[in-house]
Amino acid sequence: MTDEQRRARYLDALGIEQWVRRAMPTELDRVEANFVPPATSTDELDWTALRACVKACERCGLHQTRTQTVFGVGDTEAHWMVVGEAPGAEEDRQGEPFVGAAGQLLTAMLAAIDLPRESVFIANILKCRPPDNRDPRPEEVAECLPYLHRQVSLVRPRIILAFGRVAAQNLLGTDTPLGKLRGAVHRFGALNTPVIVTYHPAYLLRSPGEKRKAWEDLKFARQTYSELLLGA
Repeated sequence: MTDEQRRARYLDALGIEQWVRRAMPTELDRVEANFVPPATSTDELDWTALRACVKACERCGLHQTRTQTVFGVGDTEAHWMVVGEAPGAEEDRQGEPFVGAAGQLLTAMLAAIDLPRESVFIANILKCRPPDNRDPRPEEVAECLPYLHRQVSLVRPRIILAFGRVAAQNLLGTDTPLGKLRGAVHRFGALNTPVIVTYHPAYLLRSPGEKRKAWEDLKFARQTYSELLLGA
């Protein structure tokens, strides 16, 4: 038994607390102690990681009332991208955007300009359903919009169709009424992707008299896309 061990036994028997000198921390120790792993940026996620991130998302209170998230669907290398507002009750149940009557009308609208539904990528501003289908709140949009931005970056569409006021205003970062956004080519993101605005299919089901205006918007979008191809 060494002298240090014998001393330790005596002190322990006497009930005396022992003080042990700590080694001075090295610079590496200090760096490791203060190191905080950086949060993964949405901009760095591939499709698999982005889908998993959306599925597990709890950034806003909507995760408490959703059945499931609605990530998006379609061709991930599509030339056309469709952006809607937020999931409704049926979308929340099925986990897919634009289903039900509004989805059927969307499919018909796309087919009218020779776009099979499966040839485009479809997503929403929000990935979770707002209760009672209310409009998204600004804080909900702020938390969810990076997911859509990353989807646009991954798809790299040649053109975006924004369906409805909420989709158009949040995508373009404006409060301009939808009526004044129609009939013009807007731009989105670092790639200046053309954005054409039109009415949401759910609105057209309630206001069938506006379908003619929507048809004009779709023809304008088709013309814009054709001009892009000629200029490529």
